[in-house]
Amino acid sequence: MSVTRPELEKKARRAVRQHAFFRWESALVLAGTIVMTALSRPFSWWPWWGWPLLGLIGFIALFYSSLGDAETNARVLLEFYRQQFDPDRIHDQALRQEVEVMLEYQRCIEEQMREQRRGALRDWLTDTAKQFSDWTGSIYQLALRLDVYKRGELLAHERESAPHQIEELAARRRLERDPVIRRELDAALEAMGKQWQSLRDLDAQIKQAEADLKASTAALASIYSQVELMEDGDVSGGHADLVDADILKQVNDLDGLVGRIARQCQGISNAVSSASFV
Repeated sequence: MSVTRPELEKKARRAVRQHAFFRWESALVLAGTIVMTALSRPFSWWPWWGWPLLGLIGFIALFYSSLGDAETNARVLLEFYRQQFDPDRIHDQALRQEVEVMLEYQRCIEEQMREQRRGALRDWLTDTAKQFSDWTGSIYQLALRLDVYKRGELLAHERESAPHQIEELAARRRLERDPVIRRELDAALEAMGKQWQSLRDLDAQIKQAEADLKASTAALASIYSQVELMEDGDVSGGHADLVDADILKQVNDLDGLVGRIARQCQGISNAVSSASFV
């Protein structure tokens, strides 16, 4: 994640305060206060300062009710997650849908956490929401990596041209009589063979990664359903530790997968750019 969760939460709190200050109900209270204050003279039984006081009380009540609104807080934080993990950056529809589902679960866990009264369960849900944030970031990074791979022109060109280049080099090798050139062609064929095998290995890993991404999203749904049913007793009873371990494993597995794909793509790109065949 290029922006940490504490930074996102800080921005979200500021946005919630702005929302609470500028919501339409607050504007209505302000307008009503101005009107009633202006018309206060005919009401001799009510002091002129009574309306501004009532307006201030009403505004403060609306302001603090907004700050404590779990749904509003979750929605605002989700907007910041959508900016950080923008689904529109992903062109592939299936991958983008996985990210959309992931963001919806993030919203649900944030809302559930804020609806809980203070206590052990609320504290655990707060930590779990942070772990979900890490999971969100890992899923998003994998989706981005897969999307880039699917749209990558260089690797796509290499996958298409490598077999033909190998056939051409093999044909030249069969006709060549000069020992020096034959050795150079042998080296070129070996390098091309390794490159073609790397491309096939990468293709297989990408297909597996797509399956892993779907499986991780399914696991996200499964773990969220467990989180949703958690009670105070489960936090101290060991069930919460199992859920935490499952989340950590998912994050570590996805991060490792993203790293392996990135290294493979970079290695193939470097080999292609530096290759020089006879």
